[in-house]
Parts: sequence; C-alpha cells; structure tokens
Amino acid sequence: MANTSQSLRRAALLVSAVAVLGLTTACNNGSGTASSPQTQSGTAAPAGGDASADGSGTPVTSSSGSDTATGSDSTSSGSSTSASSSSGVTSSSRCHTSELRAKVGGNDPGAGQENFPIVLTNASGRTCTVRGFPGAAFLNASGTQLGDDPQRESGSTATTVTLKPGQSAWAGLTFSNPEISGAKTATPSLLAVTPPDEEDSLHVKWTNGAVPVSGNSSSVRLTVFSAGTGA
Repeated sequence: MANTSQSLRRAALLVSAVAVLGLTTACNNGSGTASSPQTQSGTAAPAGGDASADGSGTPVTSSSGSDTATGSDSTSSGSSTSASSSSGVTSSSRCHTSELRAKVGGNDPGAGQENFPIVLTNASGRTCTVRGFPGAAFLNASGTQLGDDPQRESGSTATTVTLKPGQSAWAGLTFSNPEISGAKTATPSLLAVTPPDEEDSLHVKWTNGAVPVSGNSSSVRLTVFSAGTGA
C-alpha cells in the first residue's frame, strides 16, 4: 500500500513539471520556439529641447534638410536691397583709393599760370562717388615732399560726382609760372594724389618740369572735382 502511494506522488510531480515546462516555452514566442534578442533600426531624437537641435541645445538650420549646418553664406540675386561688400559699403558710397586710377592731364597755360587737370578714373566694377578737393603733394625720387601743401581755391563749390565704372572726374592743379614769378623751384619725380575723404594716396609720375617750392608766388592751388577729364 505504501509503494502504491509513493508511485502516485511521483506521477503527480512529473505531470506538474511537464505542465510548467510547457507554459515557459509558450511565453518565449508565439510559435513555441525561443528567439534571440532583436535590435531596432533608427536614430533617437536629441534628449530634450527642440528636435532640430544638435544635442547641445543650439538649433541647427540647413536648407538641404541635413542635420549639420554648412556655415556658408549666400546672397540672393533677387534681393530688393542694394548689395553691400564684406566691409558694409553700399554701391552708392564714395570711391576708395584702391578703386581709382590717377593721371595728370596736359598743361593748359594762360596769363602766367600753369594749369593741370588731376584725373581720377573709376577702375572698379561698381558705381561710386567723389566730392570736394583732392589732396596733392610733389615728391622727389626718395618720396620726400617738395614745397608746402597746395592750398584750396577759395570760392569753389563742391558737388557730388557719380562715377560709373570707367568714368572720370578731374580737379585743377594751378601755380604761377616760376620764370615769371621768380619763385624757387624743384623738379618732382612724382605727384601724390589723395582722393577726397581717403587716407591712402596714388602716385603719378610727374613729367611737367620744375614747380615752385618757396619764395614769392610759390603757392600751388587746387580746385574741387568736376565730371570729365578736364580736356
């Protein structure tokens, strides 16, 4: 009788173990077969902040839709405003020294006076302006100034001269003929010309002989810029 009871208990335990094993297998997958771990593809959004941020909290904008900004700048050709250079100068501003070419025109003497046009030509690709008096100085071969700074002609009225690319403006350079005035003379190698409101000068070779540098009637005078070449 004892042997029969022990056999029944072993049979019950075996049935229970088989049932538990069946339940465990069924929980692994729907087919009854255990599967290996799976990895999902895709990129997680940045943690917190705007979804367009780069992860540091700074929004990133790109016209191509990429996640990295290129950092390059572009200018629309259809903009309704005037285009400006990297320095902030608009197309209607004054001409700068680097944009100009200088020369001295031929002498137009009269009544004991020597009269030369100082001509500035717009060598840039934009329209710019000049207004007022140039700066000028006679220089020797070593770059030393000869004589005093020229004087500004009294009574001159300044007007703004607009120069399209290739156009010119001129100002008068006048002095008394030294042979008539008796002024002490020197023969320059160069004429330094400074455009209005600029600091840098253009150097033009001087081929017109002696100029007055001291003594009676030695002053050199300048007029304001006008349109054209003065020819």
